[in-house]
Amino acid sequence: MDYLWTPWRYAYITNTAKQEGNREECIFCNLPELEDQEAHIVYRGKDCYVVLNTFPYTSGHLMVVPFEHLDELHKLPEAAANEMIALSKRMEGVLRRLYSPDGINLGMNIGRAAGAGVAGHIHMHVLPRWVGDTNFMTTVAESRVLPETLEISYKRIRDAIS
Repeated sequence: MDYLWTPWRYAYITNTAKQEGNREECIFCNLPELEDQEAHIVYRGKDCYVVLNTFPYTSGHLMVVPFEHLDELHKLPEAAANEMIALSKRMEGVLRRLYSPDGINLGMNIGRAAGAGVAGHIHMHVLPRWVGDTNFMTTVAESRVLPETLEISYKRIRDAIS
């Protein structure tokens, strides 16, 4: 078996459980305090923002995140829920125009058992998918091969939204 080393993920993996539910340590609460380009925030709305996933499944993998720190969807105020869906729809259109995918994944993982990487702060994933984008690297090596950097994805998506 071959090994691919990703030491930069160690801090993320070891701190995730400790940060769960802690607003002060929450990545989604802290990102809006950074400059948009540094945080890869492509859009800021009234109740939610859109950010590139730092550990994307595919190029263009976005997340729609409410500014409010909430761990369950039913706790999200109606206005924020409406904005989250409106932004998800808008981002689907942007991703279809920019990447010409065969499909779009749209979804939430609420809670650690459901697969949430950041279980204490709900967020909606919006990402382009292609027939055949699961290949031997993702299936056997559990690694992703991305054709563009986060910086290029950021610029392309940010320009398309503007």
